[in-house]
Amino acid sequence: MAQTATVNYHVHKKTRQAFELDAGGIAGNLISPELAPTEVRLSDVRRAARPVRFAEDAVEFATLPSAVGTFSGDGWQEVYDAELSALLTERLGAREVVIFDHTVRVDDPEATRKPARNVHSDYSVDGAHQRLIDLLGTAKAAEWSDGHYAFVNVWRPVEAPINSAPLGFVRPSSVDPADWILLDLIYPDRKGQIMGLAGNPGHDWLYQSKMTPDEVAFFNIYDNRGLPSIAHSALDMVEDPGITTIRKSIESRTLVRY
Repeated sequence: MAQTATVNYHVHKKTRQAFELDAGGIAGNLISPELAPTEVRLSDVRRAARPVRFAEDAVEFATLPSAVGTFSGDGWQEVYDAELSALLTERLGAREVVIFDHTVRVDDPEATRKPARNVHSDYSVDGAHQRLIDLLGTAKAAEWSDGHYAFVNVWRPVEAPINSAPLGFVRPSSVDPADWILLDLIYPDRKGQIMGLAGNPGHDWLYQSKMTPDEVAFFNIYDNRGLPSIAHSALDMVEDPGITTIRKSIESRTLVRY
């Protein structure tokens, strides 16, 4: 029997739509555009006939045990950054890695940062260009733009294997360019752009079942040489009803120079 889950697709409209994060100055307060809950069929990459590869699918999974015991407090970021830099250098051939953000997400109504339950990718073309300047400054951003760079996210379960709300991905080859919707991302102190995805029955959804804290998914968010950005979302599903652990994960945003 095929595995299924519910996802929240975006909806095409005549006017520009936006997310407001920390709206009203309240941490975690999110105002969202209209979303369309949709049941989708999933392919589990653990049972796939061929491996999922970053160069072809814009996502890849790897076993990467971490020396970090807990992703809170002080002192862990330097260790974890070194582990992620080594991963991206080895697996992607990156010659420079900038790790600029870590977000711990907890699937709890009281959590400040919850799993993102909308089908999206983190940057539009203009949003990626602006983020490059924000991170590196104008002169260095222009230097990187002359070569090959990309934004790559690395996602890992924390504390327990993922039993509910795993992270799912839409294989880029199954996406029609018309499915993408440009969205504004409004923070109290800045404005960005992301890409939302509208529903399409041709979408090929994949995920890795019961990921453990020793496993990571690394996936492409923007590449200035054309590797597709991959749409992703938390999946509303439960793998084993007898397990009650809360889904907790850490997402790390990186900028790589090839």
